[in-house]
Amino acid sequence: MAKDNSPHREQIDVISGARILSQGWDSEVRYDIHIEDSNIKNIVSHASGVGSYTPEKVLDARNCLVAPSLCHAHIHLDKCFLLSDPKFADLEIVKGDFAEAMEITAKAKARFDKDDLLRRGKWLIAESIAAGVTHMRAFVEVDHIVRMKCLDAAIELKRYFATACDIQVCAFAQEPIYSGTHGAANRELMEAAVFNEHVSVVGTTPYVENDEDNMKKNIEWAIRMGSACIVHLDFHLDYNLDESRKTWTDFVVEKLESMSLYQRDRLSSENTTVILSHCSRLTLHDEPDWRALSQRVQHLELYFVGLPTSDLYMMGKPRVDQAGQGGGERVRGTLQIPQMIQKYGMQGAIAINNVGNAFTPYGSCDPLSIASTGVGLYHAGTKQDAQTLYECVSGRAIESIGHTLRSFAIGEPADFVLFDMGGAEGGLLSSQRGRKTLQEVLYDPPKERKTVFKGHLITT
Repeated sequence: MAKDNSPHREQIDVISGARILSQGWDSEVRYDIHIEDSNIKNIVSHASGVGSYTPEKVLDARNCLVAPSLCHAHIHLDKCFLLSDPKFADLEIVKGDFAEAMEITAKAKARFDKDDLLRRGKWLIAESIAAGVTHMRAFVEVDHIVRMKCLDAAIELKRYFATACDIQVCAFAQEPIYSGTHGAANRELMEAAVFNEHVSVVGTTPYVENDEDNMKKNIEWAIRMGSACIVHLDFHLDYNLDESRKTWTDFVVEKLESMSLYQRDRLSSENTTVILSHCSRLTLHDEPDWRALSQRVQHLELYFVGLPTSDLYMMGKPRVDQAGQGGGERVRGTLQIPQMIQKYGMQGAIAINNVGNAFTPYGSCDPLSIASTGVGLYHAGTKQDAQTLYECVSGRAIESIGHTLRSFAIGEPADFVLFDMGGAEGGLLSSQRGRKTLQEVLYDPPKERKTVFKGHLITT
């Protein structure tokens, strides 16, 4: 990949005159954010002008709202934009179900090469950075079909964008690793991938195995590999709405309980986490089930990541009904992440998952679009809800993939997204409608943004 096309970085010493959208800060007050060695050095009330600063190192943000940067807690890098790439134009959706999505993707994977993997991956990462993303967990498949093609491309993209975005590579087993003709070969390839120094996460899909015994083996293998390599775990789990089928979340929790590596407050310098994604079967739980589960996971570094665009497309039209004991309503089909956080004290985030493929043909690379959709999907329109939803694609998402939660504290990394306020400062004659609060940003996300990563303004 050509070096001269790499993302442009401009060092910033001061973000001047910005309004901060984060808990504990008055959004009516302008602040100067001082940056040193890629971290927040100090935050003070805005002085009159920027004359005391070196002009080339000051970012004038008097017409901006600044917030913690965004994060993809879960995004598939290798199979993005398959429906818009001319190379795969013959692979069209007909049925729109999970089996067809697997079939279409398998056909596309058989034709993957380095050029199209890098091209589509660059589209996704560049568009994400432009939206304010500074961290992402990127899933790439490793199996008998693609072997190491997707992983090699992800590593090259990780290096290419290293100064613009923190890309965490997940070696992902979408195919069975114990079942079928190719299970053993897939497992052998995955084992080699997980030991690659550039891989930070091992991910599997237990529900693609052909029986319960092999599902157990899939989960146990992933946990063994995670422990051996000291990497994060990420399971695609319980992706169904069938009350007759058992849930595998309890089995994963049971296995993790004996693993000190994934315990909260453990005496270790390694910050390793476990993510359970999809888990649509859990939306059939009643309140006592949720309370019992929340108690079981309190001592684990375990996070639930809801993937609403994919979940609702694959699961069909969501059904809203009474939540049984405890009353209220619930949407079946995708995890109610805000409720899990606010009501049950669980850890979670929401993410995009797929963009432009048979699993999720619609949507963009902007995590804030998912949070905005959540206002209606989760019936989450209060000020507190807005804060939670934003955190689910920002600080909570970053924390779920193993980084420290962000709160605009001195010494934290200087990773921000700046939203253009439009007409907020333009007075009565302004033709643009401005935004002044986090709620307004969430309800109708601004399109004009700037991304700051490690104290540098990034353009792609």
